[in-house]
Amino acid sequence: MDIEQIRQLVTVAECGTMSEAASRLALSQPALSRSIQRLEAELGAPLFNRGKNRVALNTAGRAAVEQGHVVLREAQRLFDVVDEAARRSRALRVGTCAPAPLWNLTARIIERFPGDVLESETLDEREIEQRVLNGSIDFGISRKPFLLPVVTNTLLMTETLSIAVPPDHPLARRSSVHFSDIDGVDFLLLEDIGVWHDFHRRYMPHSHFFLQKDREVYLQTAAASPLPIFVTDIPVMRYAFPERVRVPIDEPEATASFYLLAREDASPRVREIVDWVARS
Repeated sequence: MDIEQIRQLVTVAECGTMSEAASRLALSQPALSRSIQRLEAELGAPLFNRGKNRVALNTAGRAAVEQGHVVLREAQRLFDVVDEAARRSRALRVGTCAPAPLWNLTARIIERFPGDVLESETLDEREIEQRVLNGSIDFGISRKPFLLPVVTNTLLMTETLSIAVPPDHPLARRSSVHFSDIDGVDFLLLEDIGVWHDFHRRYMPHSHFFLQKDREVYLQTAAASPLPIFVTDIPVMRYAFPERVRVPIDEPEATASFYLLAREDASPRVREIVDWVARS
């Protein structure tokens, strides 16, 4: 007895005829009939009352089909669990201190290594260093190099923040702004922005931030809200929010460099990505 025989039994019960079940299963009718007969022999009991043109489940058949549904559900659950475990075994683990460099890395990996999957989490920079060192993440993304001989550090990107406002906003006519210009202005803010949270608290202590956890909801809200938002200049986000006017923040603190960290003895797959990022 195998899973396919149980699937065939359930299909015959659903269709009511061998011919319709054979057509649905892409089998010949004689092959399906022989398979069902072998199943009945293994179970030691007939499962159908057979008529001229139709088959109907008998008592044993109804019990077999009921349990067959359970077996098929459990078999599918097994496939799903194994598939998820296999996917996770292929996934590259990333700890990042900010979202934009993660988007940058993801876009670059999709372009060059389309079969790779990233699993990410936002961490503080100290934890990123610790987890790169102990191997619990494959990559770390940090604002500063981790200067140990066992860790490789590669410049991933430099990000500069601007504000983006509706065209009729008073700041839309400015060529640039300073923190003193926007401290006290209310902003719509994506909650999961890592190290940039401290930036906002430190340089804009009088502003109120309306936080949104879900990125898709944030994007939809930003499209309709009159509140200013922060935007990045990385290529994958350069053309986001086309209906808004971008105004650069003219402060050195609004620019940050991010480094890709990995162990020197990382897997060949990780090393290949690090080398490619370093060259590109």
